[in-house]
Amino acid sequence: MEHSIIRLTQFFVAVITGMALSIGEANAEPKHGIAMYGEPALPHDFVSLPYANPNAPKGGKIISAEGGTFTSLNPHVRKGNVPWQLRFLASESLMGRSYDEPFSLYGLLAESIETDKDRLWVEFSLNAKARFSDGSPVTVEDVIWSYETLGTVGHPRYHGLWKKIKSIEKTGALKVKFTFNTEDRELALLVGLRPILKKAQWEGKDFVNSGLNDVPLSSAPYVITDFDAGNYVRLTRNPDYWGTDVNFRRGTANFDEIRMDFYADGSVQFEAFKGGESSSFRELNAERWETSYNFPAVESGDIIKSLIPHKRPSGITGYVMNTRQSKFQDWRVREALINAFNFEFINQANTGGRQKRITSYFSNSVLALKPGHATGRVLEFLEPHQEELLPGTIEGYTLPASNGTVRNRANILIADDLLNQAGWVVDEGKRKNAKGEEFTITVLLKQGDTESQSMMDIYQQSLERLGITLTSEVIDSAQYKERTQVYDFDMAYYRRGLSLSPGNEQMLYWGAEGIEKPGTRNWMGMDSTAAEDMINRLVTSNSHDDFLAAAKALDRILIAGRYVIPTHTNNISRLAHVKEIKFPDHLPMYGDWIGFLPDVWWFDPN
Repeated sequence: MEHSIIRLTQFFVAVITGMALSIGEANAEPKHGIAMYGEPALPHDFVSLPYANPNAPKGGKIISAEGGTFTSLNPHVRKGNVPWQLRFLASESLMGRSYDEPFSLYGLLAESIETDKDRLWVEFSLNAKARFSDGSPVTVEDVIWSYETLGTVGHPRYHGLWKKIKSIEKTGALKVKFTFNTEDRELALLVGLRPILKKAQWEGKDFVNSGLNDVPLSSAPYVITDFDAGNYVRLTRNPDYWGTDVNFRRGTANFDEIRMDFYADGSVQFEAFKGGESSSFRELNAERWETSYNFPAVESGDIIKSLIPHKRPSGITGYVMNTRQSKFQDWRVREALINAFNFEFINQANTGGRQKRITSYFSNSVLALKPGHATGRVLEFLEPHQEELLPGTIEGYTLPASNGTVRNRANILIADDLLNQAGWVVDEGKRKNAKGEEFTITVLLKQGDTESQSMMDIYQQSLERLGITLTSEVIDSAQYKERTQVYDFDMAYYRRGLSLSPGNEQMLYWGAEGIEKPGTRNWMGMDSTAAEDMINRLVTSNSHDDFLAAAKALDRILIAGRYVIPTHTNNISRLAHVKEIKFPDHLPMYGDWIGFLPDVWWFDPN
């Protein structure tokens, strides 16, 4: 009798569960796109992305002058130094992202997407026309292989998503379904953004250690047709590209040829542009923009100076302190080093004072913290972590400012006091700890980064007044990548662009797993349960208000963590380019970002 009751109970549970699943399945329907919250802005029959010109002519070429070098053409593994553009120009995903919305995707390799209201699963229907550049069809098997391979042995940026996938299954000739093992609203979007590679290409080959010998085959509009290791890469538009009529692709991939030339020295890179050897140059220094663009080609109108505004977060740019090193583990030491960095004087010397300082990781956006004491939902999210949070997180943290003079006396005195409190005292002119070890810092810089070297020269003089010795170690870009991937540095130049839709990638940036795991973005060695809690809130929030509160709380944790000495930012991009290459009047919300140059530009000789 007891066993019968148990079996009957199990039966009813199974029936109810099945009914619930059936209802969930019934409520789902295939759609042309998906948004993080609500519906995507563009209708199913949209002509093109709003910042693309569907009537743009095809033809011509664009040459970019790039800094550094490269040792690999496979952007999907950790090994080697790869031109960053290849992730986006030489691969395609199931869905494509519109950079005129915070986070919306539209069909690319997949012609439709289907998910339940709780986003516990997502199903894609592949476009039957989708083809790799060799003419072979993109199959469900290729999709499954790509996710499994990238998630297990690919670049670490792919691993976090893989851990949250419970299963991948073929549900039809052109259908693939992903089921998740955790509550995370963003997953339904993220699975649409992984590169899809051809399974057959890698049979019997070493995907992990591939570099220059095996270029990943993809379905993208461009294929790599020529390269000279470390010097240049040439991509050619595939005349048989399958997706020409896909609305997401209209007005994109307009150049016949894209070439990237690499220069070890930044000044040579600029001279190459002035000499007509490249088509465009992205100027990061406002002072040079005003004073160094008076050469003949600009004056004649052959080169045009374009300002591209944006609404995306500032991200963080500056010099990161590696807290895996014991000398940087005390927040008072990090605060002292920030005080000693005379930004106002350095900014005047390097940019003529024309560029504003970064005030937080999400500044220049709706996600940025509000100055002063935390309130409302932000405070509510932070309060459970009060014991862990550093001073200023809840009360409000403001970067120290100097009076702009070379001596920066007031801030140097503050820095001295903080160092003393942390146990670093001056002995015979040298700052030492209780063990008698001198405080020395080696900052890692890329060859050709003259601006950082100039900043460090000034900073070095400030630190000398505190009894601290700073040395700059200048290495090539390949070495720089290898060293930073294993966190082999004291301080290093650090730049992280952040989006209007922060989510799972934030764990790769700030998650504790990155303390020991190589290849993450957590260069500072950050270990914060509070930050991880806010990241989890970002991906599980059911309301936009909670999402905003989590982002603002995370911003407070990051800036008050004092991990980076921030430098300057811009809410505009400064692009100098030959008059023959042009862009649409409608600018994306993200401005000069992924998906803009060269994606929606075109060549017009008239």
